[in-house]
Amino acid sequence: MVKSVTNFGRNGLSDFLVQRITSVVLLAYFAWLAYVLVAGTDYAQWQALFATTWMRIFSVAALLSLVFHAWIGMWGVLSDYVTERLMGPKGNVLRFLLQLAIGAALFIYLVWGFQILWG
Repeated sequence: MVKSVTNFGRNGLSDFLVQRITSVVLLAYFAWLAYVLVAGTDYAQWQALFATTWMRIFSVAALLSLVFHAWIGMWGVLSDYVTERLMGPKGNVLRFLLQLAIGAALFIYLVWGFQILWG
């Protein structure tokens, strides 16, 4: 049995569940931000909101959810459409390079997000 080392979970079911859970976290986070914005807020209130520990933790949970969700989604798209069968002999190399670039970008966004929230 061939096991892919670039997928997130142990199998397709765990990837499916992680992606659904992360989408619920992202929905809750952006619904809360929409509520705060619609209720009317100025810069001082916005800064005070993000100074609270619970909002920072909620933001970190949303940031991690975004990274996991994006990785699973992009892995699925790349493993389905950037293959040797569809792209020719260089398909696997191209997919690996794209996964490497996406992984690096997601890591940079994650570190940057932590610096913004906790720096």
